[in-house]
Amino acid sequence: MYFNDMDVRRAPLEGEVRIPSGCAVSAIIDRSGKRMTGEKIIRSIATMHDRSNGLGGGFAGYGIYPDYKEYYAFHMFYNDYQSKKETEEFLLTHFEIVYSSEMKTRKTKGITNEPVIYRYFLYPLSKRLANSLLDEEQYVVKCVNKINAEIKGAFVFSSGKNMGIFKGVGYPEDIGRFYLLDEEYEGYAWTSHGRYPTNTPGWWGGAHPFGLLDYSIVHNGEISSYDANRRYIEMFGYKCSLQTDTEVITYIIDYLIRVKKLTLQEIAKVISASFWSTIEEKSEEERQQEIFLRKAFPSLLINGPFSIIFGFSGGIMALNDRLKLRSMVCAEKGDLAFVSSEECGIRVIEPELDKIYSPAGGQPVIYTLNEGGTL
Repeated sequence: MYFNDMDVRRAPLEGEVRIPSGCAVSAIIDRSGKRMTGEKIIRSIATMHDRSNGLGGGFAGYGIYPDYKEYYAFHMFYNDYQSKKETEEFLLTHFEIVYSSEMKTRKTKGITNEPVIYRYFLYPLSKRLANSLLDEEQYVVKCVNKINAEIKGAFVFSSGKNMGIFKGVGYPEDIGRFYLLDEEYEGYAWTSHGRYPTNTPGWWGGAHPFGLLDYSIVHNGEISSYDANRRYIEMFGYKCSLQTDTEVITYIIDYLIRVKKLTLQEIAKVISASFWSTIEEKSEEERQQEIFLRKAFPSLLINGPFSIIFGFSGGIMALNDRLKLRSMVCAEKGDLAFVSSEECGIRVIEPELDKIYSPAGGQPVIYTLNEGGTL
């Protein structure tokens, strides 16, 4: 049967158009430790609305749970109440549940088909922890992985102390208002993401940020080395099952910082390593360090275009791929520091800046709380 072009031509459906520079990332930190609502970060990501397509948005806030800062805050998605029942049985046998509640949300246009969303403040049961022969953080990571891998319909999407991830399917500004981030929460640092998925589906668990313990990642780009990165990191007990390449970045950084004890600067030299020709031009000390890191962790080099913002207790780090194939702008105003995919994401919050610049490819930009700044 013969078809001409007019027979098969149609307008592309939402999510089918490929935008190579799509996705938006944004962050703000008050280095004095002063806490702010999520209103500013919502305005920042909203001004880059056209970089996403409504299939994913999210935020991470740091310092948002001062009254429970000694406890792990598990944010949970449930497909149904059976998965909730199974998960709570697991939690009761592995943790002290200090407080739990359904996550407070508001009806928001554009946010539909939301899962059951709960929050738990937890502390590992001392007997269980002692018998596990793991340190506290290893124990929590193992429990998170077990829930996500083995309890059907349950997903831990945030598990840190005094921080929380809020995400879902929708435009990011709608997700922020859905979770009441502009009213109910205050933190000293916020990161955000507007998603334009090109190779993976839009679903609640696949939205950014991705997190493990206090670490969170928002990412714009594509990881062409995903399979090599995934195969390597899964040798150390991680399981990449969330249908997106960004997940592996979170596990790589957790492994390097928590397990291998690398600094943030060293981590940047692993995942966004200099070309060998560039390394040869550096000082002897820098050359030896970078040669060692490239040889020690060859499978953790991330290839492909990316810009990421890494959130952690006490700060944020921004990092581009070594060719700077994704846009990123950084700025400062007093104690405030900003990172955004576009300058407009910063100017909409703070029109008058002390400093604004675009970091070089592979060059980490790290903002941390000032000495005396409180978590």
